Amino acid sequence: MRGNPRTYLGVAAAVCAAALLAWVTARTHPPARTHAPGKTGAVSPPPVHAGFDYQIGGPYTPPAGVRVVIRDHQASPAAGLYNVCYVNAFQAQSEAEKEWDADLLLRDSAGKVVYDDQWGEALLDLRTDAGRRRVAMKVNAWIDECAAKGFNAVEPDNYDSYTRSRGLLDAADAQAFITLLSGRAHADGLAIAQKNTAELAGSRRKNGLDFAVTEECGRYDECGTYADAFGDHVLDIEYSGDGMARACSRWGRRLSIVRRDLAVSPAGSGGHLRRTC
Repeated sequence: MRGNPRTYLGVAAAVCAAALLAWVTARTHPPARTHAPGKTGAVSPPPVHAGFDYQIGGPYTPPAGVRVVIRDHQASPAAGLYNVCYVNAFQAQSEAEKEWDADLLLRDSAGKVVYDDQWGEALLDLRTDAGRRRVAMKVNAWIDECAAKGFNAVEPDNYDSYTRSRGLLDAADAQAFITLLSGRAHADGLAIAQKNTAELAGSRRKNGLDFAVTEECGRYDECGTYADAFGDHVLDIEYSGDGMARACSRWGRRLSIVRRDLAVSPAGSGGHLRRTC
């Protein structure tokens, strides 16, 4: 071989340095676990028919008998319990709308942002694969944080936002997006919930969803739809006395059911309400 010996030595040194860097990176940043959507063997859904509390309005000491708790992703999990991490995945929290790129907010033909009328939250634009992936980058970062904190599962809220999009989004958009989130959750070792959206419960395996978190399935007579799809892996929150009575009378021996005040206020604050079957 002809050439400058210093060149050969430099190349050899560079190769060695690259190999060392690769070894250090592998030790300090191991590859993420992979888990195909629809296969739930590597993750565990919440225990069935368990004491349950919904604490997304603010964390507090879980009452006696509670085994499953849902808290916002900014909170810490409750020690010794099964913890579900809440993220608002399909809409922008009203106080955090400016944290999203303007072109990721769903807009109508006049260029006006489309809002959820009940909560005043901007819907996220999930109409294209590129847009869905950009939104998923932010939401998946929250999912990673949930895993790092020690949560067991994640609850992406507003799966049904397409029904409030004035026809701009459809069920296919929602399902394409949720599969991006379920893939990341499973790679992080987290189970992932379907939130409400009874009409898509039958597609839960295709979309990689492990259990259901429902609001008022008793009031709207939807608990059976979720139980058919998810078995007894259903966490139900009721906000009215009538809904609670219906849920408990029919499903109280199978599902995890709690009644909360609509604002899900922390214990000790005004308006806090929590009841069980």
